[in-house]
Amino acid sequence: MANNNKTGLPPMMDLWRTSELHELGFNDRRIAALVQVGDLVRLRRGCYIRGSTWAAQKPWVRSRQLIAAHAHGTLTTSTGGLVYSHTSAARLHGLFLWDVDDRVHITTDSSASRSSHGHDAVAHGRALETNEIMLINGMPCTSLERTVADCCLLLNYKQSLVLMDHALRKGADAYKLQLMCESLAGRNGVLALRRALENADARSESPGETLTRELLQRLRIDLPELQVEVSSPEGSHRLDFAWRDKKVALEFDGKVKYFDYAPTSEVIFKERQREKALMAQGWKFIRIKWQHLFREQEFKSTVLGVLRSTS
Repeated sequence: MANNNKTGLPPMMDLWRTSELHELGFNDRRIAALVQVGDLVRLRRGCYIRGSTWAAQKPWVRSRQLIAAHAHGTLTTSTGGLVYSHTSAARLHGLFLWDVDDRVHITTDSSASRSSHGHDAVAHGRALETNEIMLINGMPCTSLERTVADCCLLLNYKQSLVLMDHALRKGADAYKLQLMCESLAGRNGVLALRRALENADARSESPGETLTRELLQRLRIDLPELQVEVSSPEGSHRLDFAWRDKKVALEFDGKVKYFDYAPTSEVIFKERQREKALMAQGWKFIRIKWQHLFREQEFKSTVLGVLRSTS
Protein backbone atom coordinates (compact mmCIF):
# COMPACT_ATOMS: atom_id res chain seq x y z
CA MET A 1 0.00 0.00 0.00
CA ALA A 2 1.61 3.21 -1.22
CA ASN A 3 -0.28 5.52 1.15
CA ASN A 4 1.35 8.10 3.40
CA ASN A 5 -1.54 8.46 5.85
CA LYS A 6 -1.26 6.73 9.20
CA THR A 7 -4.23 4.39 8.62
CA GLY A 8 -3.20 3.16 5.20
CA LEU A 9 -6.78 3.66 3.97
CA PRO A 10 -7.02 4.93 0.37
CA PRO A 11 -7.52 8.71 0.43
CA MET A 12 -10.04 8.81 -2.42
CA MET A 13 -12.52 6.38 -0.85
CA ASP A 14 -14.77 6.54 2.21
CA LEU A 15 -16.92 3.39 2.11
CA TRP A 16 -15.71 -0.21 1.94
CA ARG A 17 -17.04 -3.74 2.10
CA THR A 18 -15.02 -6.17 4.20
CA SER A 19 -13.88 -7.94 1.03
CA GLU A 20 -12.59 -4.64 -0.38
CA LEU A 21 -10.56 -4.00 2.77
CA HIS A 22 -9.15 -7.53 2.53
CA GLU A 23 -8.12 -6.83 -1.06
CA LEU A 24 -6.34 -3.68 0.14
CA GLY A 25 -4.32 -5.80 2.56
CA PHE A 26 -6.24 -5.27 5.80
CA ASN A 27 -6.90 -8.49 7.74
CA ASP A 28 -9.76 -8.85 10.23
CA ARG A 29 -7.50 -8.00 13.18
CA ARG A 30 -6.33 -4.77 11.52
CA ILE A 31 -9.93 -3.83 10.63
CA ALA A 32 -10.99 -4.39 14.24
CA ALA A 33 -8.10 -2.23 15.46
CA LEU A 34 -9.09 0.61 13.14
CA VAL A 35 -12.66 0.40 14.41
CA GLN A 36 -11.41 0.42 18.02
CA VAL A 37 -9.56 3.72 17.57
CA GLY A 38 -12.30 5.29 15.44
CA ASP A 39 -10.47 5.37 12.10
CA LEU A 40 -13.20 3.10 10.74
CA VAL A 41 -16.88 2.96 11.74
CA ARG A 42 -18.87 -0.22 11.15
CA LEU A 43 -22.17 0.86 9.60
CA ARG A 44 -23.56 -2.63 9.20
CA ARG A 45 -22.27 -6.15 8.89
CA GLY A 46 -19.63 -6.17 6.17
CA CYS A 47 -19.58 -2.42 5.50
CA TYR A 48 -17.36 0.32 6.96
CA ILE A 49 -16.94 4.08 6.56
CA ARG A 50 -13.93 6.28 7.25
CA GLY A 51 -14.21 7.54 10.83
CA SER A 52 -13.39 11.19 10.07
CA THR A 53 -16.05 11.27 7.35
CA TRP A 54 -18.69 9.82 9.68
CA ALA A 55 -17.78 12.23 12.50
CA ALA A 56 -18.20 15.25 10.24
CA GLN A 57 -21.65 14.28 8.97
CA LYS A 58 -24.90 15.75 10.28
CA PRO A 59 -27.57 13.32 11.56
CA TRP A 60 -29.68 13.40 8.40
CA VAL A 61 -26.58 12.80 6.25
CA ARG A 62 -25.68 9.82 8.43
CA SER A 63 -29.17 8.41 7.91
CA ARG A 64 -28.68 8.53 4.15
CA GLN A 65 -25.21 7.07 4.55
CA LEU A 66 -26.69 4.01 6.23
CA ILE A 67 -28.81 3.44 3.12
CA ALA A 68 -25.75 3.83 0.90
CA ALA A 69 -23.94 1.35 3.15
CA HIS A 70 -26.76 -1.15 2.73
CA ALA A 71 -26.64 -0.72 -1.04
CA HIS A 72 -22.85 -0.99 -1.10
CA GLY A 73 -22.79 -3.93 1.28
CA THR A 74 -25.42 -5.89 -0.61
CA LEU A 75 -24.16 -4.88 -4.07
CA THR A 76 -27.57 -3.37 -4.83
CA THR A 77 -27.98 -2.25 -8.45
CA SER A 78 -30.81 -0.82 -10.51
CA THR A 79 -31.45 -4.29 -11.91
CA GLY A 80 -31.60 -5.90 -8.50
CA GLY A 81 -34.72 -7.24 -6.87
CA LEU A 82 -35.14 -4.66 -4.14
CA VAL A 83 -36.18 -1.02 -4.04
CA TYR A 84 -35.58 1.40 -1.16
CA SER A 85 -38.96 2.53 0.13
CA HIS A 86 -40.87 4.11 3.00
CA THR A 87 -38.67 6.28 5.25
CA SER A 88 -35.49 5.19 3.45
CA ALA A 89 -36.89 6.46 0.15
CA ALA A 90 -37.98 9.63 1.95
CA ARG A 91 -34.37 10.20 3.00
CA LEU A 92 -33.13 9.60 -0.54
CA HIS A 93 -35.67 12.16 -1.78
CA GLY A 94 -34.36 14.59 0.85
CA LEU A 95 -37.70 14.83 2.69
CA PHE A 96 -38.02 16.03 6.26
CA LEU A 97 -38.59 13.26 8.79
CA TRP A 98 -39.31 13.90 12.44
CA ASP A 99 -38.60 11.42 15.25
CA VAL A 100 -38.10 8.48 12.88
CA ASP A 101 -35.55 5.69 13.37
CA ASP A 102 -32.73 4.85 10.95
CA ARG A 103 -33.86 1.38 9.91
CA VAL A 104 -33.48 0.68 6.20
CA HIS A 105 -36.77 -0.07 4.44
CA ILE A 106 -36.88 -2.04 1.21
CA THR A 107 -39.73 -3.27 -0.96
CA THR A 108 -39.36 -6.44 -2.95
CA ASP A 109 -41.76 -8.65 -4.88
CA SER A 110 -39.95 -11.76 -3.61
CA SER A 111 -40.84 -13.74 -0.49
CA ALA A 112 -37.30 -13.79 0.86
CA SER A 113 -36.93 -13.66 4.62
CA ARG A 114 -36.09 -10.41 6.36
CA SER A 115 -32.71 -11.74 7.45
CA SER A 116 -31.70 -12.35 3.83
CA HIS A 117 -31.62 -8.55 3.37
CA GLY A 118 -29.77 -7.90 6.60
CA HIS A 119 -30.93 -7.58 10.19
CA ASP A 120 -30.86 -3.79 9.87
CA ALA A 121 -33.44 -3.89 7.06
CA VAL A 122 -37.24 -3.95 7.14
CA ALA A 123 -38.57 -5.83 4.12
CA HIS A 124 -41.99 -5.11 2.59
CA GLY A 125 -43.46 -7.47 0.02
CA ARG A 126 -45.31 -5.86 -2.86
CA ALA A 127 -44.98 -5.64 -6.62
CA LEU A 128 -44.31 -2.06 -7.71
CA GLU A 129 -45.35 -0.52 -11.02
CA THR A 130 -42.58 0.70 -13.30
CA ASN A 131 -43.63 4.32 -12.81
CA GLU A 132 -43.32 3.88 -9.04
CA ILE A 133 -39.56 3.24 -9.21
CA MET A 134 -36.76 5.70 -9.89
CA LEU A 135 -33.02 6.03 -9.32
CA ILE A 136 -31.46 8.47 -6.86
CA ASN A 137 -27.66 8.48 -6.63
CA GLY A 138 -27.68 5.13 -8.41
CA MET A 139 -29.99 3.52 -5.86
CA PRO A 140 -33.48 2.30 -6.81
CA CYS A 141 -36.21 3.84 -4.70
CA THR A 142 -39.92 4.49 -4.82
CA SER A 143 -41.29 7.59 -6.55
CA LEU A 144 -42.04 10.71 -4.52
CA GLU A 145 -45.81 10.12 -4.28
CA ARG A 146 -45.45 6.37 -3.60
CA THR A 147 -42.91 7.17 -0.90
CA VAL A 148 -45.20 9.69 0.81
CA ALA A 149 -48.15 7.29 0.79
CA ASP A 150 -46.08 4.38 2.13
CA CYS A 151 -44.58 6.50 4.89
CA CYS A 152 -47.92 7.87 6.06
CA LEU A 153 -49.25 4.34 6.42
CA LEU A 154 -46.47 3.72 8.95
CA LEU A 155 -46.17 7.07 10.72
CA ASN A 156 -48.42 8.93 13.13
CA TYR A 157 -50.30 12.06 12.08
CA LYS A 158 -47.70 14.62 13.19
CA GLN A 159 -44.88 12.73 11.49
CA SER A 160 -47.03 12.38 8.36
CA LEU A 161 -47.84 16.09 8.30
CA VAL A 162 -44.14 17.04 8.53
CA LEU A 163 -43.43 14.72 5.60
CA MET A 164 -46.44 15.82 3.55
CA ASP A 165 -45.71 19.54 3.91
CA HIS A 166 -42.19 19.05 2.59
CA ALA A 167 -43.21 16.64 -0.16
CA LEU A 168 -45.72 19.14 -1.55
CA ARG A 169 -43.10 21.88 -1.27
CA LYS A 170 -40.75 19.68 -3.35
CA GLY A 171 -43.40 19.15 -6.02
CA ALA A 172 -45.37 16.04 -5.04
CA ASP A 173 -48.62 15.76 -7.02
CA ALA A 174 -51.53 16.28 -4.59
CA TYR A 175 -53.99 14.79 -7.08
CA LYS A 176 -51.99 11.56 -7.33
CA LEU A 177 -51.84 11.40 -3.55
CA GLN A 178 -55.60 11.88 -3.36
CA LEU A 179 -56.11 8.97 -5.75
CA MET A 180 -53.80 6.86 -3.58
CA CYS A 181 -55.88 7.77 -0.52
CA GLU A 182 -59.00 6.51 -2.27
CA SER A 183 -57.33 3.29 -3.42
CA LEU A 184 -56.07 2.59 0.10
CA ALA A 185 -59.45 3.01 1.82
CA GLY A 186 -59.70 0.66 4.80
CA ARG A 187 -55.95 0.13 5.14
CA ASN A 188 -54.28 0.65 8.51
CA GLY A 189 -52.74 4.10 8.61
CA VAL A 190 -54.73 5.61 5.76
CA LEU A 191 -56.35 8.07 8.19
CA ALA A 192 -52.97 9.69 8.86
CA LEU A 193 -52.36 9.92 5.11
CA ARG A 194 -55.76 11.48 4.45
CA ARG A 195 -55.54 13.96 7.34
CA ALA A 196 -52.00 14.97 6.42
CA LEU A 197 -53.01 15.64 2.82
CA GLU A 198 -56.07 17.64 3.90
CA ASN A 199 -54.10 19.81 6.35
CA ALA A 200 -50.77 20.11 4.54
CA ASP A 201 -49.30 23.47 3.56
CA ALA A 202 -46.40 23.60 1.11
CA ARG A 203 -45.35 27.00 2.49
CA SER A 204 -43.99 25.37 5.64
CA GLU A 205 -40.19 25.49 5.58
CA SER A 206 -39.22 23.20 8.46
CA PRO A 207 -40.56 20.45 10.74
CA GLY A 208 -40.71 23.01 13.54
CA GLU A 209 -42.98 25.28 11.53
CA THR A 210 -45.22 22.35 10.60
CA LEU A 211 -45.56 21.24 14.22
CA THR A 212 -46.21 24.82 15.33
CA ARG A 213 -49.08 25.08 12.85
CA GLU A 214 -50.44 21.69 13.97
CA LEU A 215 -50.39 22.78 17.60
CA LEU A 216 -52.12 26.10 16.87
CA GLN A 217 -54.84 24.23 15.01
CA ARG A 218 -55.25 21.60 17.71
CA LEU A 219 -55.49 24.28 20.43
CA ARG A 220 -58.20 26.00 18.37
CA ILE A 221 -56.23 29.24 18.07
CA ASP A 222 -57.05 31.29 14.99
CA LEU A 223 -54.46 30.28 12.43
CA PRO A 224 -52.01 32.95 11.25
CA GLU A 225 -50.74 33.39 7.70
CA LEU A 226 -47.52 31.60 6.75
CA GLN A 227 -44.39 33.17 5.26
CA VAL A 228 -45.69 36.74 5.45
CA GLU A 229 -43.76 39.47 3.61
CA VAL A 230 -43.49 42.79 5.48
CA SER A 231 -41.32 45.88 5.10
CA SER A 232 -39.42 48.17 7.45
CA PRO A 233 -36.61 50.73 7.15
CA GLU A 234 -34.27 47.70 7.35
CA GLY A 235 -35.74 46.31 4.14
CA SER A 236 -38.12 43.50 3.21
CA HIS A 237 -38.66 40.71 5.74
CA ARG A 238 -40.43 37.36 5.77
CA LEU A 239 -42.13 36.20 8.96
CA ASP A 240 -42.74 32.50 9.71
CA PHE A 241 -46.29 33.23 10.91
CA ALA A 242 -48.22 36.47 11.31
CA TRP A 243 -51.61 37.75 12.36
CA ARG A 244 -51.53 40.84 10.12
CA ASP A 245 -54.57 42.57 11.61
CA LYS A 246 -53.06 42.35 15.10
CA LYS A 247 -49.47 42.96 13.99
CA VAL A 248 -48.32 39.85 15.85
CA ALA A 249 -45.56 37.65 14.45
CA LEU A 250 -44.68 34.15 15.60
CA GLU A 251 -41.17 32.96 14.81
CA PHE A 252 -39.84 29.44 15.25
CA ASP A 253 -36.25 29.52 16.47
CA GLY A 254 -34.90 26.11 15.48
CA LYS A 255 -31.23 25.19 15.36
CA VAL A 256 -31.54 24.11 11.74
CA LYS A 257 -32.66 27.61 10.82
CA TYR A 258 -29.50 29.08 12.31
CA PHE A 259 -26.80 26.51 11.71
CA ASP A 260 -27.49 25.46 8.12
CA TYR A 261 -27.62 28.70 6.21
CA ALA A 262 -25.18 31.20 7.73
CA PRO A 263 -22.90 31.70 10.74
CA THR A 264 -24.97 31.69 13.92
CA SER A 265 -23.91 35.12 15.19
CA GLU A 266 -24.59 36.79 11.84
CA VAL A 267 -28.04 35.25 11.45
CA ILE A 268 -29.11 36.07 15.00
CA PHE A 269 -27.87 39.66 14.64
CA LYS A 270 -29.86 40.17 11.44
CA GLU A 271 -32.94 38.59 13.00
CA ARG A 272 -32.79 40.92 15.98
CA GLN A 273 -32.21 44.01 13.82
CA ARG A 274 -35.23 43.09 11.72
CA GLU A 275 -37.29 42.49 14.84
CA LYS A 276 -36.38 45.88 16.33
CA ALA A 277 -37.32 47.67 13.11
CA LEU A 278 -40.71 45.95 12.97
CA MET A 279 -41.37 46.52 16.67
CA ALA A 280 -40.86 50.24 16.04
CA GLN A 281 -43.76 49.92 13.60
CA GLY A 282 -45.98 48.35 16.26
CA TRP A 283 -45.32 44.66 15.68
CA LYS A 284 -45.16 42.22 18.60
CA PHE A 285 -43.10 39.04 18.43
CA ILE A 286 -43.61 35.58 19.92
CA ARG A 287 -40.46 33.45 19.67
CA ILE A 288 -40.69 29.76 20.33
CA LYS A 289 -38.21 26.90 20.40
CA TRP A 290 -38.61 23.14 20.12
CA GLN A 291 -39.29 22.68 23.82
CA HIS A 292 -42.28 25.03 23.70
CA LEU A 293 -44.09 22.67 21.34
CA PHE A 294 -44.23 20.12 24.15
CA ARG A 295 -45.44 22.55 26.84
CA GLU A 296 -48.84 23.00 25.32
CA GLN A 297 -50.56 24.95 28.08
CA GLU A 298 -47.61 27.33 28.41
CA PHE A 299 -47.58 27.77 24.63
CA LYS A 300 -51.32 28.45 24.55
CA SER A 301 -51.16 30.99 27.38
CA THR A 302 -48.25 32.82 25.76
CA VAL A 303 -49.83 33.06 22.29
CA LEU A 304 -53.30 34.00 23.52
CA GLY A 305 -51.83 36.50 25.97
CA VAL A 306 -50.06 38.39 23.19
CA LEU A 307 -53.01 38.19 20.80
CA ARG A 308 -55.43 39.51 23.44
CA SER A 309 -53.10 42.36 24.37
CA THR A 310 -53.60 43.79 20.89
CA SER A 311 -57.41 43.81 21.06
